[in-house]
Amino acid sequence: MSVLGDGVLAGVLAALGVVSTAFLEQSTAVDRPVDALAFILAAGAGLALAARRRWPAGTLAAVSGLTSAYLIIGYPYGFILLSYLVGVYTVARHRPLARSAPAALAALAVLLIHVFTHPAALPGVYGLLPATAWAAVPFAVGVTVRQNRESVLRARAEAVREHVYGERLRIAQEVHDVVGHGLAAIKMQADIALHLLARKPEQAEVALTAISRTSTEALDELRTTLAVVQRTGAGPVAGLDRLEDLRHRMGHAGVEVDVQTSGSPHALPPAVDLAGYRVVQESLTNVLRHSTARVATVRVGYQADAVLIAVSNPMTGVSSSQGGQGIPGMRDRVVALGGDFTAGQTADGRFEVRARIPTGDKA
Repeated sequence: MSVLGDGVLAGVLAALGVVSTAFLEQSTAVDRPVDALAFILAAGAGLALAARRRWPAGTLAAVSGLTSAYLIIGYPYGFILLSYLVGVYTVARHRPLARSAPAALAALAVLLIHVFTHPAALPGVYGLLPATAWAAVPFAVGVTVRQNRESVLRARAEAVREHVYGERLRIAQEVHDVVGHGLAAIKMQADIALHLLARKPEQAEVALTAISRTSTEALDELRTTLAVVQRTGAGPVAGLDRLEDLRHRMGHAGVEVDVQTSGSPHALPPAVDLAGYRVVQESLTNVLRHSTARVATVRVGYQADAVLIAVSNPMTGVSSSQGGQGIPGMRDRVVALGGDFTAGQTADGRFEVRARIPTGDKA
């Protein structure tokens, strides 16, 4: 409720207090006759609530004092007690328990004075119980509402923190894949250049040219990746339609790649397309780093509701228990999209990475 809403509420409760006071005078002869002071007290208790959000404790003190004075004098019970109820609720809703509890207890003590002076009050403990309820019930409701609200805010803050952490992790994974692949290819080409520099300088020049081209492509892909992360929309995101470029790049680095496609290639969701490309890229990077066979096979199968990816190479020089974040990173990508991922030795003695990534389409 806004400040304007608080003003409306205060006006309504002030009007109810005045009207109920005038009406109740005619229905009972026990109480003190209503006069101008009764209307002033009833209206004042309601109007004090206009500041309830800004000064909850001060508002409760004012409402409690006016309500208690009204009842101690002996005026009839009426809607002035609703103003008191709202005052107690407000302090419990907008202030922590350590501050709201003492304020509510003080307001209750002030209200209980009338039990011993009001001619219509129930005697003894019978009068204390209903009077206490006017403070205990709204206080409990206010505390519950405040705790629920704080719980929602904490959950929302936690969700934001998790989102930020997820974004950081995703950026780190993208940078790892792009930079790791580029540096692995550059290292291999640099080793070739150093090996041939003295004996065959013309072939070393070819390797150095490949290094320049690979580094340029890696930088371009890194810029594109960061631009997408920053939502600037600069450049296309890597996808399976760029496998031919990846195959050529790996060929310059010394790895012969055979790309096989089955099914009918079709447009994939951007997240699926990127994940599929990264699985192939990281798998070939591992071949470049760890395998001495220097050959690999990439199979991409397009289904109606998923895309299947398999990257395999001879086990020579490859360990399925390599350290690093390559295989765990691929698995995380695929699983995050609801897919299946495996990596290990096959029956025919090859090391194979397999991924099935659903596209969300129905057959």
